[in-house]
Amino acid sequence: MRWDVEARVALAADPLVEAGSLHGLAQAFDAGQSTAEQVTRAYLGRIAALDASIGAFEYVDAAGALDQARSIDARRRAGETLGPLAGMPVALKDNFFVAGMPIRAGSNVPIDDLLPVNEGPFVARLRALGCVILGKTRTVEFALGITGQSMPRGTPRNPADARTVRTTGGSSSGSAAALAAGLCALAFGTDTGGSVRVPAALCGLVGLKTGTGQWSIEGILPLAPHLDTVGLFARSARDASLAYATIEGSCMAAPRTRTLNGTVLGVPRDYFFRNLDSRVETATAIALDKLVAAGATLRDVEAADLAAGRDTYFPLVLPAQLIALLGRDRFATHRDRMDPVVAARGERGLAVSEADLEDAKARRAFDVNSIAARFDTVHAWVMPTATAVAPSIDDLRDPARNWALTMGLTQNSQPINYLDMCAVSVPLITDGRLPVGLQIAAPKGSEARLLAVAEAIETCIGRPAAIDMRPFQRPDSQSQQGTQQ
Repeated sequence: MRWDVEARVALAADPLVEAGSLHGLAQAFDAGQSTAEQVTRAYLGRIAALDASIGAFEYVDAAGALDQARSIDARRRAGETLGPLAGMPVALKDNFFVAGMPIRAGSNVPIDDLLPVNEGPFVARLRALGCVILGKTRTVEFALGITGQSMPRGTPRNPADARTVRTTGGSSSGSAAALAAGLCALAFGTDTGGSVRVPAALCGLVGLKTGTGQWSIEGILPLAPHLDTVGLFARSARDASLAYATIEGSCMAAPRTRTLNGTVLGVPRDYFFRNLDSRVETATAIALDKLVAAGATLRDVEAADLAAGRDTYFPLVLPAQLIALLGRDRFATHRDRMDPVVAARGERGLAVSEADLEDAKARRAFDVNSIAARFDTVHAWVMPTATAVAPSIDDLRDPARNWALTMGLTQNSQPINYLDMCAVSVPLITDGRLPVGLQIAAPKGSEARLLAVAEAIETCIGRPAAIDMRPFQRPDSQSQQGTQQ
């Protein structure tokens, strides 16, 4: 990490929490009550004070972020009308190419010849909107893993639990940790089988998975291009709606659904309500009761015949895609440098034939073509985002337990990618200290409508308070200069 700013002993307040929302922070900018430089300095100070404990960032460019912030402030002072994301400090997963920043994709394997050489349209869009890019966040190696464990480059800690060291979920682990810890105002990742929604659920955030092709994946190191999607993390559904609408270039994501009256939600109990941790089951049941009390209609729907295709598709296709990315020779040469869990999945990919892949993709195409009819009588599906709460690091040490967690945590997220849908995870308020997420899903192209429903659900059930990060603060938070790795 590159540092040239002072980290004060007193932990700086999170500007987003102080403002209440992205909209509130944007209003403070426009009213001259705050500047992009002030907010950027506050987040850089929090990173310096907290990230030694959390490990969210792979790389921080403090000098570059401050230059971006000063440029935004100068444009505002000159009277230029800027959008609501101008001056917002954001974090990007370390599989996005960002000019001037390294990209390791969570790995120590040499991959320079595989990397994008230019920023893609999505990063260019963020720059055009005036987002201040703080740096790159840690990811599971090659974005292949849902637990968040990353032995080569470090596993971020879930800020939701100050007592037990827990993972964030993955593979967009660092982005989730950074936002949950109050180290940025907005964060972005990729979602191939749950890599935004599951970390959002386990860290108490809103996580949006867009449909394939909605936001370009050019300029991002791919895992499975036909499944890869760009997603965002936000503190609230309202923040997610504002960010989505601004990136899309629309005035608003959708007409605001202030109530749930008239909203029909499908409940796919035959697949998505299996194997639930008791804490997830209880929190979900309470939330569904609140939705009914607020005017929503719940309707049981059948999904198992389509969703179950995920059970065989992902264990076959993702390992094969990893080998396609790296090549057999590179994988064989550098296998010992890889995370053992990721390497083991790569080994499975060596045995996958082209015929196996074609058969799997043919079945998926049939299932994708069948999904739209399941929404003729409902606006969206609702279900738990993940079947369990955040696992402890100790839970991941045993390879068999790690694999069981991988399949369990993705039970409800991978079918959404498999069926080419979009989805948003919203946090539920629970009696315990560990977050639980509720997933709202619909066919791709429904992002704006889903976010409107998510806002209404958030209004109905409330949202968790920001995490108290004081237990994670380094006791020796002092100014730092130079380069940290």
